[in-house]
Amino acid sequence: MPGTALQKCSDGRLELCGDLNFDTVPGLWRDCARCFSGQDKLDIDLAGVERADSAGVALLVECMRQAHQSGKTIRFFNMPAQMLALARVSGLDQVLPLQRD
Repeated sequence: MPGTALQKCSDGRLELCGDLNFDTVPGLWRDCARCFSGQDKLDIDLAGVERADSAGVALLVECMRQAHQSGKTIRFFNMPAQMLALARVSGLDQVLPLQRD
């Protein structure tokens, strides 16, 4: 989908925006993986996510796994209600480092 992106904000956070689905997640994973180098802490803002399916939640799990393997801290901010509902179904809301602004 046009408009689906990972971008760096002026405050140092990364912002995911657009749709997170089976079509967009592979490209976003490559973008996320590049962000792991050179940073000890990753804060990812999800406020711009318009729609998400289970692939979007899987992207967050994979980012968390990669962060832990590389000794980095990761936090997810402002998870949209639809994504949070998907995470709750599998109990991932208890595992993912979710934050609110």
